[in-house]
Amino acid sequence: MSEKQVTVEPVETNEAVEKAKDFWAKFSKPIIYIGSAVILIIGGWYGYKNFIKDPNEAKAADLIFPAEQLFDKMAQQGGFNKDSINLVLNGGNGITTGVLKVISSYGGTAAGNRAHFIAGACYLHNKDFNNAIKHLKDFTSSATQVQTAAYSMLGDANAELKKNDEAFDYYKKAIAVNSKDEFMTAEALYKAGLFAETIGKSTEAIEFFKRIKEEFPKSSHASEVDKYLARLGVLN
Repeated sequence: MSEKQVTVEPVETNEAVEKAKDFWAKFSKPIIYIGSAVILIIGGWYGYKNFIKDPNEAKAADLIFPAEQLFDKMAQQGGFNKDSINLVLNGGNGITTGVLKVISSYGGTAAGNRAHFIAGACYLHNKDFNNAIKHLKDFTSSATQVQTAAYSMLGDANAELKKNDEAFDYYKKAIAVNSKDEFMTAEALYKAGLFAETIGKSTEAIEFFKRIKEEFPKSSHASEVDKYLARLGVLN
Protein backbone atom coordinates (compact mmCIF):
# COMPACT_ATOMS: atom_id res chain seq x y z
CA MET A 1 0.00 0.00 0.00
CA SER A 2 1.19 3.50 -0.65
CA GLU A 3 2.09 5.70 2.26
CA LYS A 4 0.11 8.82 2.95
CA GLN A 5 1.08 11.70 5.10
CA VAL A 6 -1.46 12.44 7.79
CA THR A 7 -1.55 15.84 9.37
CA VAL A 8 -1.51 15.63 13.12
CA GLU A 9 -2.00 18.24 15.77
CA PRO A 10 1.12 19.61 17.49
CA VAL A 11 2.30 17.43 20.33
CA GLU A 12 1.28 18.67 23.74
CA THR A 13 4.08 19.75 26.08
CA ASN A 14 3.53 16.88 28.49
CA GLU A 15 3.63 14.36 25.68
CA ALA A 16 6.87 15.84 24.37
CA VAL A 17 8.40 15.52 27.82
CA GLU A 18 7.36 11.89 28.01
CA LYS A 19 8.94 11.27 24.61
CA ALA A 20 12.20 12.75 25.85
CA LYS A 21 12.08 10.58 28.94
CA ASP A 22 11.44 7.54 26.77
CA PHE A 23 14.41 8.39 24.57
CA TRP A 24 16.83 8.88 27.45
CA ALA A 25 15.55 5.76 29.18
CA LYS A 26 16.68 3.80 26.15
CA PHE A 27 19.93 5.58 25.42
CA SER A 28 21.28 7.06 28.65
CA LYS A 29 23.34 3.92 29.30
CA PRO A 30 26.40 4.83 27.23
CA ILE A 31 27.82 1.39 26.48
CA ILE A 32 24.72 0.31 24.50
CA TYR A 33 26.48 1.34 21.30
CA ILE A 34 29.25 -1.22 21.81
CA GLY A 35 27.39 -4.05 20.11
CA SER A 36 28.74 -7.45 19.20
CA ALA A 37 29.96 -6.31 15.79
CA VAL A 38 32.09 -3.58 17.33
CA ILE A 39 33.45 -5.95 19.96
CA LEU A 40 34.63 -8.23 17.19
CA ILE A 41 36.48 -5.34 15.59
CA ILE A 42 38.08 -4.46 18.93
CA GLY A 43 39.11 -8.09 19.31
CA GLY A 44 40.62 -7.98 15.85
CA TRP A 45 43.01 -5.30 17.02
CA TYR A 46 44.89 -7.98 18.93
CA GLY A 47 46.46 -9.15 15.68
CA TYR A 48 48.79 -6.16 15.86
CA LYS A 49 51.95 -8.25 16.47
CA ASN A 50 51.85 -9.58 12.92
CA PHE A 51 52.10 -6.09 11.44
CA ILE A 52 54.39 -4.10 13.73
CA LYS A 53 57.57 -2.65 12.21
CA ASP A 54 58.36 0.47 14.18
CA PRO A 55 59.87 0.05 17.70
CA ASN A 56 57.51 2.69 19.17
CA GLU A 57 54.54 0.85 17.72
CA ALA A 58 55.77 -2.38 19.28
CA LYS A 59 56.33 -0.79 22.67
CA ALA A 60 52.96 0.97 22.67
CA ALA A 61 51.15 -2.19 21.59
CA ASP A 62 52.77 -4.21 24.38
CA LEU A 63 51.90 -1.56 26.96
CA ILE A 64 48.25 -1.21 25.98
CA PHE A 65 47.54 -4.92 25.63
CA PRO A 66 46.49 -5.69 29.28
CA ALA A 67 44.21 -2.63 29.47
CA GLU A 68 42.81 -3.46 26.05
CA GLN A 69 42.08 -7.02 27.18
CA LEU A 70 40.18 -5.79 30.24
CA PHE A 71 38.20 -3.31 28.15
CA ASP A 72 37.27 -6.05 25.70
CA LYS A 73 36.18 -8.31 28.58
CA MET A 74 34.04 -5.54 30.08
CA ALA A 75 32.44 -4.83 26.70
CA GLN A 76 31.62 -8.47 26.07
CA GLN A 77 30.25 -9.15 29.55
CA GLY A 78 28.66 -5.75 30.15
CA GLY A 79 30.62 -5.54 33.39
CA PHE A 80 31.56 -1.87 33.34
CA ASN A 81 32.14 -0.49 36.81
CA LYS A 82 34.17 2.38 38.20
CA ASP A 83 36.96 0.19 39.54
CA SER A 84 37.48 -1.62 36.26
CA ILE A 85 37.22 1.61 34.28
CA ASN A 86 39.86 3.18 36.55
CA LEU A 87 42.19 0.25 35.87
CA VAL A 88 41.74 0.63 32.13
CA LEU A 89 42.34 4.37 32.30
CA ASN A 90 45.12 4.55 34.87
CA GLY A 91 46.52 1.04 35.35
CA GLY A 92 47.10 -0.87 38.56
CA ASN A 93 46.30 -4.36 39.91
CA GLY A 94 48.20 -6.25 37.20
CA ILE A 95 47.72 -3.63 34.49
CA THR A 96 51.07 -1.85 34.32
CA THR A 97 50.00 0.94 31.98
CA GLY A 98 46.58 2.50 31.58
CA VAL A 99 45.39 3.91 28.28
CA LEU A 100 45.89 7.51 29.42
CA LYS A 101 49.63 6.84 29.84
CA VAL A 102 49.74 5.22 26.41
CA ILE A 103 48.13 8.34 24.96
CA SER A 104 50.57 10.70 26.68
CA SER A 105 53.68 8.68 25.77
CA TYR A 106 52.72 7.12 22.44
CA GLY A 107 49.87 9.26 21.16
CA GLY A 108 51.06 9.09 17.56
CA THR A 109 50.99 5.31 17.34
CA ALA A 110 48.19 2.97 16.32
CA ALA A 111 47.92 1.85 19.96
CA GLY A 112 47.66 5.48 21.04
CA ASN A 113 44.81 5.96 18.60
CA ARG A 114 42.99 2.92 19.98
CA ALA A 115 43.61 4.25 23.48
CA HIS A 116 41.59 7.37 22.61
CA PHE A 117 38.62 5.18 21.62
CA ILE A 118 38.85 3.14 24.81
CA ALA A 119 39.28 6.22 27.00
CA GLY A 120 36.34 7.92 25.33
CA ALA A 121 34.07 4.92 25.87
CA CYS A 122 35.15 4.61 29.51
CA TYR A 123 34.60 8.29 30.25
CA LEU A 124 31.21 8.18 28.56
CA HIS A 125 30.18 5.24 30.70
CA ASN A 126 31.31 7.18 33.78
CA LYS A 127 29.21 10.16 32.60
CA ASP A 128 32.33 12.31 32.20
CA PHE A 129 31.02 13.65 28.91
CA ASN A 130 33.58 16.39 28.28
CA ASN A 131 36.50 13.98 28.56
CA ALA A 132 34.62 11.47 26.43
CA ILE A 133 34.28 14.07 23.68
CA LYS A 134 37.94 15.11 24.02
CA HIS A 135 39.24 11.60 23.40
CA LEU A 136 36.71 10.46 20.82
CA LYS A 137 37.40 13.53 18.69
CA ASP A 138 41.07 12.49 18.60
CA PHE A 139 40.21 8.97 17.40
CA THR A 140 39.93 7.89 13.80
CA SER A 141 39.66 4.50 12.12
CA SER A 142 39.38 3.04 8.63
CA ALA A 143 37.32 0.22 10.19
CA THR A 144 33.85 1.56 9.45
CA GLN A 145 32.05 -0.19 12.31
CA VAL A 146 34.44 1.24 14.88
CA GLN A 147 34.27 4.73 13.36
CA THR A 148 30.48 4.54 13.33
CA ALA A 149 30.56 3.65 17.02
CA ALA A 150 32.90 6.57 17.77
CA TYR A 151 30.62 9.08 16.03
CA SER A 152 27.61 7.60 17.79
CA MET A 153 29.34 7.97 21.15
CA LEU A 154 30.17 11.57 20.31
CA GLY A 155 26.48 12.07 19.60
CA ASP A 156 25.60 10.55 22.97
CA ALA A 157 28.08 12.70 24.89
CA ASN A 158 26.97 15.92 23.23
CA ALA A 159 23.31 15.01 23.71
CA GLU A 160 23.88 14.48 27.42
CA LEU A 161 25.44 17.96 27.58
CA LYS A 162 22.33 19.33 25.80
CA LYS A 163 24.41 20.30 22.78
CA ASN A 164 21.68 19.17 20.45
CA ASP A 165 23.05 20.53 17.19
CA GLU A 166 26.45 18.92 17.73
CA ALA A 167 24.82 15.67 18.82
CA PHE A 168 22.59 15.57 15.77
CA ASP A 169 25.55 16.23 13.46
CA TYR A 170 27.49 13.32 14.97
CA TYR A 171 24.53 10.97 14.71
CA LYS A 172 24.30 11.86 11.01
CA LYS A 173 28.04 11.25 10.62
CA ALA A 174 27.57 7.82 12.19
CA ILE A 175 24.92 7.03 9.58
CA ALA A 176 27.12 8.20 6.71
CA VAL A 177 30.23 6.15 7.48
CA ASN A 178 28.99 2.99 5.79
CA SER A 179 25.51 3.11 4.30
CA LYS A 180 25.49 -0.67 3.71
CA ASP A 181 26.33 -1.95 7.18
CA GLU A 182 23.34 -4.01 8.30
CA PHE A 183 24.07 -3.74 12.01
CA MET A 184 25.83 -0.48 12.79
CA THR A 185 24.11 1.79 10.25
CA ALA A 186 20.66 0.49 11.18
CA GLU A 187 21.47 1.16 14.84
CA ALA A 188 22.71 4.65 13.98
CA LEU A 189 19.55 5.41 11.99
CA TYR A 190 17.37 4.21 14.85
CA LYS A 191 19.16 6.31 17.42
CA ALA A 192 19.20 9.36 15.12
CA GLY A 193 15.50 8.95 14.44
CA LEU A 194 14.57 8.87 18.11
CA PHE A 195 16.83 11.80 18.88
CA ALA A 196 15.50 13.83 15.94
CA GLU A 197 11.95 13.28 17.15
CA THR A 198 12.92 14.29 20.67
CA ILE A 199 14.39 17.63 19.59
CA GLY A 200 11.52 18.42 17.22
CA LYS A 201 13.10 17.51 13.88
CA SER A 202 10.13 15.45 12.72
CA THR A 203 10.95 15.51 9.00
CA GLU A 204 14.42 14.11 9.62
CA ALA A 205 13.09 11.54 12.09
CA ILE A 206 10.62 10.27 9.47
CA GLU A 207 13.42 10.01 6.92
CA PHE A 208 15.62 7.98 9.27
CA PHE A 209 12.84 5.58 10.26
CA LYS A 210 11.83 5.07 6.63
CA ARG A 211 15.40 4.26 5.70
CA ILE A 212 15.46 1.49 8.30
CA LYS A 213 12.37 -0.08 6.72
CA GLU A 214 13.57 0.31 3.15
CA GLU A 215 17.30 -0.32 3.43
CA PHE A 216 17.58 -2.64 6.43
CA PRO A 217 14.36 -4.69 6.54
CA LYS A 218 16.14 -7.53 8.38
CA SER A 219 17.51 -5.35 11.15
CA SER A 220 16.29 -5.72 14.70
CA HIS A 221 14.50 -2.36 14.57
CA ALA A 222 12.71 -2.75 11.23
CA SER A 223 9.64 -4.30 12.80
CA GLU A 224 9.14 -1.51 15.33
CA VAL A 225 9.64 1.68 13.31
CA ASP A 226 6.02 1.72 12.13
CA LYS A 227 4.89 2.76 15.60
CA TYR A 228 7.33 5.67 15.55
CA LEU A 229 6.25 6.68 12.06
CA ALA A 230 2.62 6.53 13.16
CA ARG A 231 3.44 8.71 16.13
CA LEU A 232 4.91 11.20 13.66
CA GLY A 233 1.77 11.10 11.53
CA VAL A 234 2.90 8.68 8.80
CA LEU A 235 0.46 5.81 8.34
CA ASN A 236 0.60 2.94 5.85
